[in-house]
Amino acid sequence: MHIGLFFGSFNPIHTGHLVIANQLVEYTDMDQIWFIVSPQNPHKDKTGMLSEYDRLYLVEQAIEDNDRFRVNNIEFTMPKPSYTVDTLAQLTDKFAMHQFSVIMGADNLAHLHKWKNYEAILKHYHIYVYQRPGYPAPQAPENFENSVHIVEFPQMDVSASYIRKCIKEGTSIKYLVPDKVAAYIHKMNLYK
Repeated sequence: MHIGLFFGSFNPIHTGHLVIANQLVEYTDMDQIWFIVSPQNPHKDKTGMLSEYDRLYLVEQAIEDNDRFRVNNIEFTMPKPSYTVDTLAQLTDKFAMHQFSVIMGADNLAHLHKWKNYEAILKHYHIYVYQRPGYPAPQAPENFENSVHIVEFPQMDVSASYIRKCIKEGTSIKYLVPDKVAAYIHKMNLYK
């Protein structure tokens, strides 16, 4: 089975993430998308970050009605910060029957050269890159053009930081996140 790995903080998961994942399973040869919830991204500020278990639960709520989506907490037991190359090695060992590809935005591709052992990722895995509003068109790193696949989907300028800002200001997040995600955020008084 071809599995697309969508790494992220998902703080919180939102409609933009879900649209990208759905487009990938509909318009590529990926059979499933696994959302890999990262407890601590080495390139992101931890300020305002919910616990990994709250974020995992929000992803579970967001994807529960789609049998082509899964959530995975493999990084919860790994040393922090977690590095994509290490997670890929563990998943490949644990699920040798699957083919894994990495999903990332154009913003991440632009900084891929700063990732731990990025050449190994490019050598052993395919990367599917989606455009991000406000970022230049993605370009595959030299000598790895066959590993990087640029996918074109409608762009949604939705970000988790904007959603957190809306919550703090008391404005509606309806349609920005799935209803179950919004209900849990409000019930638990998160991001206030």
